[in-house]
Amino acid sequence: MSALTFDKSELGNLEYSLQREMLATDRKGGYMSTTIVCCNTRKYHGLMVAPIDQTDEAYVLLSSLDETIIQHDQSFNLALHRFKGVYEPRGHKYITDFEYTPTPTITYRVGGVILRKELLWIHKRTQLMIRYTLVDAHSDTTLRLRPFFAFRNKHSLSKANVEANGRSYPIAGGVKCKLYEGYPWLYLQTNKADAEFVAAPDWYYGFEYPEEIKRGYDGYEDLLTTGYFEMPIKKGESVIFSAATDEMATGETISQIYEASIARRTHKIDFLSCLHHSARQFVVRRPGGRTEMIAGYPWYGTVGRDTLIS
Repeated sequence: MSALTFDKSELGNLEYSLQREMLATDRKGGYMSTTIVCCNTRKYHGLMVAPIDQTDEAYVLLSSLDETIIQHDQSFNLALHRFKGVYEPRGHKYITDFEYTPTPTITYRVGGVILRKELLWIHKRTQLMIRYTLVDAHSDTTLRLRPFFAFRNKHSLSKANVEANGRSYPIAGGVKCKLYEGYPWLYLQTNKADAEFVAAPDWYYGFEYPEEIKRGYDGYEDLLTTGYFEMPIKKGESVIFSAATDEMATGETISQIYEASIARRTHKIDFLSCLHHSARQFVVRRPGGRTEMIAGYPWYGTVGRDTLIS
């Protein structure tokens, strides 16, 4: 049971669902934030927004991750993006349910395929994990995951350029990418041995962020993809995708980190548990051991006056 749930009629109504946003933090100053249908409407949205130095400034590294279900040579893109007033693809039409217990969980239905997605920020490390479970399927199914990178300050916007490094470098279980010098490597991996990464660097132009346009700012961004993961997935099987700024320690596995982290999460079963969870998101432990309180996501850092007002 969850106190934070949305049904298909609410999720399919973009005037409603695009006004509902979710936030998850790593308790180090990094966060994941987007709408409940995973369509970014602000330049501050992203799946991995994290500090890369000792300042309060955070940077959007991984903007989004597009999922595609493939059956019988037909592709069904589950993502949702806005390009100059047009939504494409329109993956929200496949969403049947959203609940936040103990972590944001979205369920998609495409014909006879039911896919569950669980998003998990790992506390005290800059690492995002997404677990995909094929709840039901009646035919051979392939899952494709395409990451989109920004690698820019959260207050800025990415524009297509020739300086960006579109290469991906093989590592155990995946690849690592770094668009520009001065940024950390981003390690992209899965826990599935037969997952294949297909290198296909390309710019996608004109992502539109309507909330920025409303505020009078530039609201258009170009994002770079370096390729995509593709893997078979069977009914009842779970696949975990990981994005991190640090390599995992020797002996660690993606599955172990995910299970240990999810076991420590509390369920949001009522208003009080939701409030308690939300309040803890603003407590940050910086390198060196000092503890601070963020005044507010996504704009503010550790500003005492604004923290007390909040």
